[in-house]
Amino acid sequence: MPDTKTPTELTSQYTAQVVADLERNAKEQERISGEMEALQEQLDALRHDHTVLTNLRQALGDAAAPVETGPEPAAATSVPRQKSPGKSAEGKRARTKKADSAKATARTSAAKKPVAEAVSTQPTLIELIRRYLTEQREPRSAAEVSTALVQIHPERRIQTNVVRTTLENLVAKSHAHRAKQGTSVFYTAVDAEEPSPAAEQPVKAEAKVKAEAKKDSD
Repeated sequence: MPDTKTPTELTSQYTAQVVADLERNAKEQERISGEMEALQEQLDALRHDHTVLTNLRQALGDAAAPVETGPEPAAATSVPRQKSPGKSAEGKRARTKKADSAKATARTSAAKKPVAEAVSTQPTLIELIRRYLTEQREPRSAAEVSTALVQIHPERRIQTNVVRTTLENLVAKSHAHRAKQGTSVFYTAVDAEEPSPAAEQPVKAEAKVKAEAKKDSD
């Protein structure tokens, strides 16, 4: 028997299909956004680690070594293809898929901008470590600094090995002190207001001259 659905039934069927498609679309957008945020965080962490390690190597006096790159992919040999009448439909689907991929790429680029702007406003790991050490009255190990920063900033991916490397970089730049107690290493912040020995010597010499002059006058 021929399908005798009424216009109301057809409308309900199309409406249900559209609602289902919208739900799938929203879930797919949410999944892709989550993956983008995770990848952006990993990329920022890798870039920061690269900067810290580069600065540490320069501070230790190691000559910059060229970065090895993999071989360039060989150019594929172009082979002329003959068009087949049976593949016209496949070509059309391929073009449609390529257009959809271009649209998805454009949406991804637009979604990356707010994420990148949010990340750029956050303080760097070096700033967080220096701020934390300045607030402490006792030396702290790299593990203690890492644990404290994770508790203060749970939204950031802070790793102990990265914190230790950053602390050593601060020590190399005279921005932190390093002390070893047994097998453990502890770090303290450098007091910016503490006078250096070179600055203290003229003061002591001047005081000594004044004392001798007063003694002679007596």
